[in-house]
Amino acid sequence: MTDNNNHDVIAPEGKVNPINTDYQVGQDNIALQIGPFGLDIHNRVFMISGLAIVAFVFLTLAFQNQVGPLFTDLRNWLTASLDWFFLSAGNIIVLVCLGLIVSPLGRVRIGGTEATPDFTYIGWFSMLFAAGMGIGLMFYGVSEPLSHFGTSMGGITLENGVRTDWAPLGGAAGDAAAAASLGMAATIYHWALHPWAVYAVLALGLAIFSFNKGLPLTVRSIFYPLLGERVWGWPGHLIDMLAVIATMFGLATSLGFGASQASAGLNYLFGTPLGTTTEIVLVIIITAIALVSVLAGLDAGVKRLSEINMALAALLLLFVIIVGPTLLIVTGFFSNLVSYIEHLPALSMPFDREDANYSQGWTAFYWAWWISWSPFVGMFIARVSRGRTVREFLVSVLLVPSTACVLWMTAFGGTAINQLVSEGYQAVAEAVVPLQLFIMLDALPMAQITSFIGIILVVVFFVTSSDSGSLVIDTIASGGKVNSPKPQRVFWCTFEGLVAIALMVGGGLAALQAMAVSTGFPFTIVLLVSCVSLIKGLASEPR
Repeated sequence: MTDNNNHDVIAPEGKVNPINTDYQVGQDNIALQIGPFGLDIHNRVFMISGLAIVAFVFLTLAFQNQVGPLFTDLRNWLTASLDWFFLSAGNIIVLVCLGLIVSPLGRVRIGGTEATPDFTYIGWFSMLFAAGMGIGLMFYGVSEPLSHFGTSMGGITLENGVRTDWAPLGGAAGDAAAAASLGMAATIYHWALHPWAVYAVLALGLAIFSFNKGLPLTVRSIFYPLLGERVWGWPGHLIDMLAVIATMFGLATSLGFGASQASAGLNYLFGTPLGTTTEIVLVIIITAIALVSVLAGLDAGVKRLSEINMALAALLLLFVIIVGPTLLIVTGFFSNLVSYIEHLPALSMPFDREDANYSQGWTAFYWAWWISWSPFVGMFIARVSRGRTVREFLVSVLLVPSTACVLWMTAFGGTAINQLVSEGYQAVAEAVVPLQLFIMLDALPMAQITSFIGIILVVVFFVTSSDSGSLVIDTIASGGKVNSPKPQRVFWCTFEGLVAIALMVGGGLAALQAMAVSTGFPFTIVLLVSCVSLIKGLASEPR
């Protein structure tokens, strides 16, 4: 078992079955003192992953005119050629999680048989939700249900025998009720069980191998049952480097979405200019706020911001439910769940799909995006989940945020669809995607106030993702040290902002999306192999 003198491996409480290894946390690190600042970095993981990201950003900026179309083509090729792989991987991961919940392995407790939770349920759920998909829900909460509703209403269109429409499954041409039901099911599929299973399986692996097995809190540790001591060599270095790069580009994608939405909201409310310049200024301001939170640490910074997020999000959600079509939202919550369950087998089918635009352009991209986020969200969830049983952990991580996502999409997306169908409010459907949330709120009372709260939510979700992502990347790049010097966290937080800005300048959202998909593909393989290792690790633990 690794040395616990530096507090980078938390001692278990009660019975565990630790892994005995001579590896010491930080033994491959380089400790430097640059003026008043100290650094403690894993020499290979930090340098190679950092240089790879810098080289990519440099090439993006140096060849701006060429990279835009290249990024678009790359994303389209990956999602079209590998859609079956992404969908199959998502299904396998869900089945692994469900299998662990009902198996005897669900009785294993993270941190040892006597471990107690570090956070209350409210604090824990707040951090799960805010880190997992805050910006995405704000960006897509209105636009995605509307989009799937519109394409479903349009039905199937063929050109030379090939479908050109974007309707999920077979659509529901001309039937507003059926189109709304199918559109909500297609939306919930992207935001509920599958993405949270991706987060949960990696988070559980990290938690078990760190808190129970006594290994460093890095992705490589999950693979010890398969690689043995080789996990501390180049196979492990490559796994951690891939995790750093995937996390960086996954975060940069979300920061790009957040900046574009915040910019659209500020323009709508206050007339600020639209464009890349405003979005860059927003990234700089929000990165500066994130730096303050990073320096405050997990409890004072991330936890407090997450709870503020939850309070504001709950307030906005409650407002929409009360002043919007209340009965439609309440009944829609249950009917949408039923529709989701009904359509789930067809929506998750990896092969012989006729709705290629939906399954490739939407689902395959989403799965790659969620998977590129999984090192970041997984490690963050692992760090705050000590003391929970495997069953409690998986049920909570899968079902609680999924239920919240269903309610959010039903309230915001259902309200927008009702405005379009019942009230003839065309503006909400005609608006650009980043603006649709604010156009929907504009048709409700107190639009100025709620839109301003919406902008604040986007910003705070943005900050929460940035600072918690910085903590995670820094932990991986410092060889598993959870108490590494603060200047390193400042470096990674700043670096995230710079990468997002560079990709926005070089290729816009297409560049961000292409890199999320590109890094998501190899990490999908890592994630599938980690499922095998996780089961082997759990099987040896006392229950």
